[in-house]
Amino acid sequence: MTSKKLLNSVAGCADDALAGLVACDPNLQLLQGHRVALRSDLDSLKGRVALLSGGGSGHEPAHAGFIGKGMLTGVIAGAVFTSPAVGSILAAIRAVAQAGTVGTLLIVKNYTGDRLNFGLAREQAQAEGIPVEMVVIGDDSAFTVLKKAGRRGLCGTVLIHKVAGALAEAGVGLEEITKRVSAVAKAMGTLGVSLSSCSVPGSRPTFELSADELELGLGIHGEAGVRRIKMAAADEIVALMLDHMTNPSNASHVPVQSGSSVVLMVNNLGGLSFLEVGIIADAAVRSLEGRGVKIARALVGIFMSALEMPGISLTLLLVDEPLLKLIDAETSASAWPNVAKVPVTGRKRSRAAPTEPLEAPESTAAGGLASKQMALVLERVCAALLGLEEHLNALDRAAGDGDCGTTHSRAARAIQGWLKEGPPPASPAQLLSKLSLLLLEKMGGSSGALYGLFLTAAAQPLKAKTDLPAWSAAMDAGLEAMQKYGKAAPGDRTMLDSLWAAGQELQAWKSPGADLFQILTKAVKVSEAGPSHPGRQAWSH
Repeated sequence: MTSKKLLNSVAGCADDALAGLVACDPNLQLLQGHRVALRSDLDSLKGRVALLSGGGSGHEPAHAGFIGKGMLTGVIAGAVFTSPAVGSILAAIRAVAQAGTVGTLLIVKNYTGDRLNFGLAREQAQAEGIPVEMVVIGDDSAFTVLKKAGRRGLCGTVLIHKVAGALAEAGVGLEEITKRVSAVAKAMGTLGVSLSSCSVPGSRPTFELSADELELGLGIHGEAGVRRIKMAAADEIVALMLDHMTNPSNASHVPVQSGSSVVLMVNNLGGLSFLEVGIIADAAVRSLEGRGVKIARALVGIFMSALEMPGISLTLLLVDEPLLKLIDAETSASAWPNVAKVPVTGRKRSRAAPTEPLEAPESTAAGGLASKQMALVLERVCAALLGLEEHLNALDRAAGDGDCGTTHSRAARAIQGWLKEGPPPASPAQLLSKLSLLLLEKMGGSSGALYGLFLTAAAQPLKAKTDLPAWSAAMDAGLEAMQKYGKAAPGDRTMLDSLWAAGQELQAWKSPGADLFQILTKAVKVSEAGPSHPGRQAWSH
């Protein structure tokens, strides 16, 4: 069964994708009659070296996303995972030459079709008198024994685009750029790992993996890797990848060792979530720094994908300060990230937590009569909640997930544990604030957040006064906070209903000479019955 993809047609998908990129980026233009994208300011490059790259489509944002000032001049795209046509490559070379450039460098990934087609176009262009050089990039660190074809070209090619682009922008000549990027390419390695394969539009996945397997060392066209490994934690997978990439017995290893300075690229192969990529990036930084490697720059994102492949590749480039300046040079290429021009290693990555505000001194010493009375009330409340755990769970199962009693028992046990640590504050405002923090931390769920909101808001009116009108105002403040953030209203059949009904009765405390216990008793009875009909007094403010 072929995979589902959002296309107009399989045959036209590569043309449509490139047209979409150009349509949305005024800095790009298509070359008529060819699947070629070029800088729209091509005529401004007179007297400078042009940089052309490309390959099969399906690796987006490579390669067209890296066209721009300070990177590529243009890109020639083939069909999905297919080398571009010789005629289109030659047309691109002619276009940049006729715009007044003084030579063209072809940056080619090491795949047979790309080498042949770009090479043939180069020969034809040279026969026409156009100065053209070609560098073939092979940065794959998967194979422990090199094959005749050499190392495959992977995500490290993007770093070559960047270095060559910075040199060309600075006015360096074709021969010198070719020489310098060839040297840089030898100090670089890439290794990929994937949870599964990808599928070319109109086709089935290129290989199958069982649920507990990963493919190590795979290419960017869905080719199988060098071996399959068992699923493991991200830290273990990253450590295995770096071990393989830097092992001197591996013929394609990167000579990274303790004290080395590197640029790290963490490249999403297309289908991993941003969450997973962040986890991999963190693991890579920690693992490299644990080996004594200095990370000069870290680039994280999608640079060279393999369609929807759910995998990652890591690229390491050995750098010194002159090379870093080229990496840091300005570029207008849309897919190049905004990288901070400072080292990753050695930077402070955390900030001290804010200090807690100083508590106001209690109006009555802890351990006094008021404190003891509050402790007794809280103990009775906790005992009641613990005794009702199963009953509340049963009621909740009829309308929810059946954990209401469990959640409230968790809160009750947290309060009991807190009371054992010492007497509660005698100040009502401080008591409610303490209970708010306790429930937010220990109760959990939306109930913990709602009670926390209620108690935090209710504490505010009690800071100035603690008479009966102040307690009524505290109830009002708590209910208002619950409605504001919980978005519930009386009658919605939520925990607010009973509290609202009680709050309406407590309004009587605001009248002179109000009887504390008479009104409180009525409030409790009303809350047990729930709110009145919407037309009755219990729903009015």
